Amino acid sequence: MALKNVFTKLVDRLAYTELSREKVLEIGYEFILELVENDVAYDVAEALVETLAERLSREKVPRVADKRKIIRDALRRLLLEVFEAAGTLDLDKAVLDARSRPLVLLLLGPNGHGKTTTAAKLAYRYKGMGRRPLLVAADTFRAGAIEQLERWGERIGVPVHTGRYGADPAAVAYEAVARARAEGFDVVIIDTAGRMHTNVNLMDEMRKIVRVVEPDYRIYVGDALVGSDAVEQAGVFSREVGFDASILTKMDADVKGGAALSIVYTSRRPIVYVGVGQEPGDLEVFDYKAFVDSLLPPA
Repeated sequence: MALKNVFTKLVDRLAYTELSREKVLEIGYEFILELVENDVAYDVAEALVETLAERLSREKVPRVADKRKIIRDALRRLLLEVFEAAGTLDLDKAVLDARSRPLVLLLLGPNGHGKTTTAAKLAYRYKGMGRRPLLVAADTFRAGAIEQLERWGERIGVPVHTGRYGADPAAVAYEAVARARAEGFDVVIIDTAGRMHTNVNLMDEMRKIVRVVEPDYRIYVGDALVGSDAVEQAGVFSREVGFDASILTKMDADVKGGAALSIVYTSRRPIVYVGVGQEPGDLEVFDYKAFVDSLLPPA
């Protein structure tokens, strides 16, 4: 992961300098651009450097101590705190424990980030857990969106509730939840439009679906390869609609690592799953501790 190289160089540089606030800031700021180039949002990179400088300046470093380990451990604690501040959400447990059936999940995010594929992966996962999912094609705007979800439904053996193109997405979603209650589905997974994250009409549409359906969880789906744009887009959805957690797609590709860190820092919401391929089962629970360790040099 490219971000690991940046943090490794930062730790190595700091290990050979005085750990005063001024010195750590001076060296840390030299790495800001490299952090940004690896998809860490600028304000996030700046905050990390400043907090690290403050903490290291308070460290009492014995003369014979392993300074590199002290710096690495401080950076690890700082990165872990970013994810811990976002809280946790165990969606697998929520699906299994849901008492007011059906549990309703609303997926939102820009087009092209993998919402439809992710909806199918969620349905496949929950079906494998013994639940009865219903997929909902509430993207009535994008040509082929309904058919794409229907093909996924056929492939994984999960019903898909559809409307017609041009129909009110909130009405389609409402009808789907009513159907799920009537027919005994355990979980409803609503795929939505995402034409442009700056589109005012789209945000109004998302807010209307939320009002009408009252989903249990709003899940932002973001592409880990989009980088800093993913952070900006997640920020818009967070401000305009709000979401409870994120799913990052394409984490199996050559990901730099900064998008995950920045989306969590910016949204203050956890990442629950990551997409690691194109097959139905290629969805994994996100382990933030393992992710942080993958960003750091060996202990």
